[in-house]
Amino acid sequence: MGQKFHSVYYCAIVVSFGAFILGLDAALISGTIKFVSADFGLSDMQIGTMVSAPGLAVLFALMFTGFACNRIGRKKTLIGISFIYIFSAIASTFAPNYESLVVARFVGGLAFTSLSVAAMYIGEIAPPALRGRLVAMVQISIVVGFSAAYFINYGMLQLSQSTSQWVIDLGLTTHTWRWMLAIEILPAIVWFVLLFTIPKSPRWLVLRGHVDEAKEVLHAFGKGPKVDEELAQIQDSLKGTDDNTPFLKSFKYLFEQRVRMAVFIAFVFGVVQQVTGINAILFYAPTVFEQLGVGTDAAFLNAVIVGFTGMLFTVLGILLIDKVGRRPLAVWGLAWVTISLFICYYGFGQATYSLSADFVAQLATQHQVQGLESLVGQIFHSDFEFKAALINVLGEGTFRQFEGEILQSAGTIPVAIIMVGIISFIMAFHMTIGPVLWVLFSELFPTHVRGIAIPTFAFISSMVSYFVQQFFPWLLTNLGASQIFLFYAISGLIGYVLMLKIMPETKNKTIEEIELMLNKGAA
Repeated sequence: MGQKFHSVYYCAIVVSFGAFILGLDAALISGTIKFVSADFGLSDMQIGTMVSAPGLAVLFALMFTGFACNRIGRKKTLIGISFIYIFSAIASTFAPNYESLVVARFVGGLAFTSLSVAAMYIGEIAPPALRGRLVAMVQISIVVGFSAAYFINYGMLQLSQSTSQWVIDLGLTTHTWRWMLAIEILPAIVWFVLLFTIPKSPRWLVLRGHVDEAKEVLHAFGKGPKVDEELAQIQDSLKGTDDNTPFLKSFKYLFEQRVRMAVFIAFVFGVVQQVTGINAILFYAPTVFEQLGVGTDAAFLNAVIVGFTGMLFTVLGILLIDKVGRRPLAVWGLAWVTISLFICYYGFGQATYSLSADFVAQLATQHQVQGLESLVGQIFHSDFEFKAALINVLGEGTFRQFEGEILQSAGTIPVAIIMVGIISFIMAFHMTIGPVLWVLFSELFPTHVRGIAIPTFAFISSMVSYFVQQFFPWLLTNLGASQIFLFYAISGLIGYVLMLKIMPETKNKTIEEIELMLNKGAA
């Protein structure tokens, strides 16, 4: 390695780029739902399966991520993950049927462990004073990926409606969803190449007994006279650790007295962050906005607005996390999230739905949609009752095809109130509990248990996320938007009470100092 210099910022940016690809992958699918449903004739549960397939896959991948991180290192694990993204993006683009698309997305979900590995790697190379904002780059990378995907989806939707010959020749009008998914291929290849330019984690090198190489890396990061002191701290935290412990037996470390408090905090926050429903909104953004009766084009445009809002407030969160601290952002952020969700619940609860004779006649004339005459003049006070009546008359396939138009015509909905609630929720989440989660995961656990602990609690958080994604379409049809947001709001309130009691402040502390602090707190 010689005297080669490594910038901590550069390494953090490269590693975080995987989170950008994850955000791109997760949000691109939101724009394809209507097109894929029409092509393959999907039910609510099939849509949920298609969208949540990566969330299911990551549960399996996280079981082995800790083992891979400890055995072959954080860097090589990330390189393997980037290759999986490339394969999945290509397979999804050319999927010939619903089943193969689900399989391709499932394979891509194996790469979603990039979040936990990136947080682990950055937490191990970053100095304490910068760790918060550098690890939080993982969150902003996800949000930038979501924003880019929403913009791409909106652009593709507009192109698909064009009559230009080059648009037709490229198949953008007939294969719109395939072009949406194909966008992911290029950035996945770029990330794969860039990962070869970063060094190995110095803490992993010490864990594997390569102390001299770890010392060189610390020097290359510009640690200077503090290298020996930091090496001593790392080695001291690893005393009594057997690097050859089998994968399953290594879970015993999570039950040690000295990590018990860290485990409890990570579990509570990992569950609470996801059960507030962020991925229901992000993964189904156009679907959520169609419930407001604004139409398909406006729903896609609103998704773009959500993406840019999330990106702006994630930047604010990163600027604040090392100044304000983790605890204030997490605790008061949860309070803000909860209030926003209650606003959404109230707004959807005020909506009513009624079909007019003119609109029913228009659908019958233009699209040969028959059978809605029996519903004309009836007033429905919840979206799920209205949808149940529509599905009973039209069948699920026809309802899906015209859902946006029907809701736009029939709904009397307080759009402004609900939009305030949704945008406020996006602002709160991305400025507070979004970036704080990965910062906490990166610094709560001592080095000897990080390879197991971070993937384990990422697994728990991902499991909650999976269930949110899988059942959202079904719940939207069978319970309605109002009840869904009420559940998310109550979950946020419970989380606020818990985190108010247990959330520590970890800013400006080394990983080893945090371990000592939590041990004293537990005692």
